[in-house]
Amino acid sequence: MSPPTPRIPVGVVSADVISRAGVLSQLRPRPEVLLLDDAEADQAQVTIIVADGVDEPTLQALRALRHQRTPAMVLVVTHIDDAGLIAAVEHGVAGIVRRCEASPDRLVCAIRAAAAGDGSVPPDLLGRLLKQVGALQRDVLAPHGLRSAGLHDREIEVLRLLADGFGTTEIAAKLSYSPRTIKNVLHDLTSRYHLRNRCHAVAYALRNGFIE
Repeated sequence: MSPPTPRIPVGVVSADVISRAGVLSQLRPRPEVLLLDDAEADQAQVTIIVADGVDEPTLQALRALRHQRTPAMVLVVTHIDDAGLIAAVEHGVAGIVRRCEASPDRLVCAIRAAAAGDGSVPPDLLGRLLKQVGALQRDVLAPHGLRSAGLHDREIEVLRLLADGFGTTEIAAKLSYSPRTIKNVLHDLTSRYHLRNRCHAVAYALRNGFIE
């Protein structure tokens, strides 16, 4: 018999006590996660931030968690506009879940993706993110000649497929590489450019003209 899969240590942060209690009640029965109390917060592999929107208090919370070197963050949010979406990604958020869609299954899916180093963003939000970053490249950077080069062809192909919403295994199959190779490519990229996660890597690549 194979050993049980380790539970993912998860912390939950919210300025609203009721919102925090609601997420905790959703996750408490799930065997995939190990909920931590405030005294154990520094042991979290994934931290969930529950907020109404991406306002300054939310950004302050994200900055504080990043300063504490929290491995991965998932934002559960009531509403999010384009500026908030960009800000969340730039502050290190790996996953976004709308509060109205925050079922136990959806939360666990986002947690597992974040723990594995993957991004988890609703398709329409990902489309908005790519559109906004693409517009920045096209309308602001490109007219000033601010396009960068330096990525290998394989890295560009991986980023393009990642931007199209494909996961590690799918990218590996399309490019005829092993999943480990794809993970290594992404790890090298995030390390080289000091990026926080895969969503940030896509945003960075679009912003700097590596992909369009």
